[in-house]
Amino acid sequence: MTAAPVHVAGERLMLDPAGALHWPAQHLLAVSDLHLEKGTSFAPRGMLLPPWDTRVTLDRLALLLRRYRPRIVVALGDSFHDRAAALRLPQAERERLNAIAAAARLVWVQGNHDPDPPPGLGGEWTAALTLGPLVFRHAAADEAPFGGEISGHHHPKAEVPARGTSVTRACFVTDGRRVVMPAFGAYTGGMDVREPAIARLFPRGGRVFLLGRERLYSFAIGPQRRRA
Repeated sequence: MTAAPVHVAGERLMLDPAGALHWPAQHLLAVSDLHLEKGTSFAPRGMLLPPWDTRVTLDRLALLLRRYRPRIVVALGDSFHDRAAALRLPQAERERLNAIAAAARLVWVQGNHDPDPPPGLGGEWTAALTLGPLVFRHAAADEAPFGGEISGHHHPKAEVPARGTSVTRACFVTDGRRVVMPAFGAYTGGMDVREPAIARLFPRGGRVFLLGRERLYSFAIGPQRRRA
């Protein structure tokens, strides 16, 4: 896979087509919105989905960990689909997460789906993580960041024309001051980058990096239009 370099607050970051962000200078790997155990959350409501989303998501994460060998792993919130999700984790997946925490500094950033520390799992729990000029948080701040900001929460996606039809994929969005990351979880949906919740974060426009199988596809988005 070919990662795409971007610069945020003077720092060179690599956007991976798998939907992760690598910060080489800090040996840091960040992923967002894993929504682990989302599949099992539907069972009490009589909706039976294949309960393998956690395994698939952690398999994808394992590939990235082998590729980058990070010293710091940051999960940018909504790592668990609900407050009880960590309790529903199969033992094998619990052991995989604890192995990550033993091999690297694992930082769980608080999300709106998982505001409390996951019981029985290693790692740190924090509302936000600041390293150098960058702050890592779940949801982007309303005000423009003083340095640089890396966030998730919105599950950005974009639609592009392709051979007489259109293709919709998850994506990164950035303007050099902030990056909004795609959701990494196997069962996550998305919000179009033109929706106000995302567009307002980039009032001067920015760039979208659409996830492809082996590379990212980039295009510009214009400034947010003022409503009359």
